Amino acid sequence: MQEQHAQTVGADHIGLTVGDLEQSRRFFVECLGWQVIGGVPAYPAVFVSDGTVGLSLWEVDKSATTVAFDRRKNIGLHHLALKVPDASTLQNIYARVSAWPGVQTEFAPEPVAAGGSRMHCMVREPGGARLEFVCTLTD
Repeated sequence: MQEQHAQTVGADHIGLTVGDLEQSRRFFVECLGWQVIGGVPAYPAVFVSDGTVGLSLWEVDKSATTVAFDRRKNIGLHHLALKVPDASTLQNIYARVSAWPGVQTEFAPEPVAAGGSRMHCMVREPGGARLEFVCTLTD
């Protein structure tokens, strides 16, 4: 049997539907330090990047009835996990985002698994998307 190799090389961007485009843009740009790299005002959408991965932030149709994502009832993105370089940065990000207006914290930095080598925390950004920040611990 011939060995298979992945035909993809990583994520280019991820599209997230958000409840409030301006609040989400401000969160990623002003709180996390991302850059706006484009947008489509008529859609409306804003494209942001941390220099490694991009996000397309699409605003939900506010004239329609919206339903929050439920991982047990919906197919789609459960959460977006963003890598951070170390535990100190994870703690700093958590302190910053948990104080940001409109952010809902799910849990503070903790081990991913007991005795494991990774830590994470989980929040919902102001537009409603669930974000995980995760790092690998170093000796």
